[in-house]
Amino acid sequence: MIRWGIVGAGNIAHTFAKDMALVKGNAITAVASRNLSKAQEFASMYNAPHAFGSYEDLFKSDTIDVVYIATPHTSHAELSIMAMDHKKHVLCEKPMGINGDEVQHMLVKAKENKVFLMEALWTRFNPTVRKVKQLVDEGYIGDIGYLKADFAFYGLDRDEKGRILNPDLAGGSILDIGIYPIFLAYLILGMPKTVTAKSNFHKTGVEIQTAMLFEYENAQAMLYSGLSSNSEMKAEISGSSGSIYIKRRWHEASGYMIQRGEEIEDIEVGKIGKGYTYEIQEVQRCLEAGLLESDLWSHQNSTDLCQLLDEVRNQAGIRFPFEV
Repeated sequence: MIRWGIVGAGNIAHTFAKDMALVKGNAITAVASRNLSKAQEFASMYNAPHAFGSYEDLFKSDTIDVVYIATPHTSHAELSIMAMDHKKHVLCEKPMGINGDEVQHMLVKAKENKVFLMEALWTRFNPTVRKVKQLVDEGYIGDIGYLKADFAFYGLDRDEKGRILNPDLAGGSILDIGIYPIFLAYLILGMPKTVTAKSNFHKTGVEIQTAMLFEYENAQAMLYSGLSSNSEMKAEISGSSGSIYIKRRWHEASGYMIQRGEEIEDIEVGKIGKGYTYEIQEVQRCLEAGLLESDLWSHQNSTDLCQLLDEVRNQAGIRFPFEV
């Protein structure tokens, strides 16, 4: 049995915990929050025997094997490093770090402490996304020339001191949801030759709309993320002999469509739970095999993705007050 510690007791931690119950061989044995009563309430809901009012107390304990970091972006690097320094394996919610320097520091610590570290980019392990990548890699729709992906929701009515609209918490769309379209372009087409990005900003200073163009040798990717409106949230990958369309809310989809000529095929793949089940299974596979990183989403993949996020932010003028 792999013993998990949950770090943070917010919405995403609850979603993760519910999916954990669907994966055999894994159990939540401890929860930590800065608010002990909140940790105790969370632990009670998911039958975890231990609750801590301090993150460090959880890392020091012998009640867990691996931690899931489910706190806001700005604490991902600090808490992951603290956990690894206590010889705990880490699944860190995306983005792994605010910038490339943080990610590199995390990777150094993982190597130094000989512990497993993976960015919790759950979409990478989604069965639909894995199948689509397989079809593209096998040349099923020919040479890819065009990719389009977006992710947007209306968030301007949120509390300006909260995670989404607060620059001190690395708010804005790009790290929260823009990471998904960027990830898909990277997964399918690799690292682009050039990146162009333009943003609009909120009165708090956070970016709330970003349009991106990734250019490759023989392809272009048009990407978008935003907080000022909803969007269709479908993804299109088009090649010389056909197109694949990942259905609405593509980052957590359970099916896709393929069009080749006049023929359209609608394929339902399905998924277990919300979809966090698959990254939990990947961590389990790696730990049972004694691996320190995943070959499906490696340390190099996280490094590349952060490099693209940094470049988008640089192009669009997105900086946070705490960055020197």
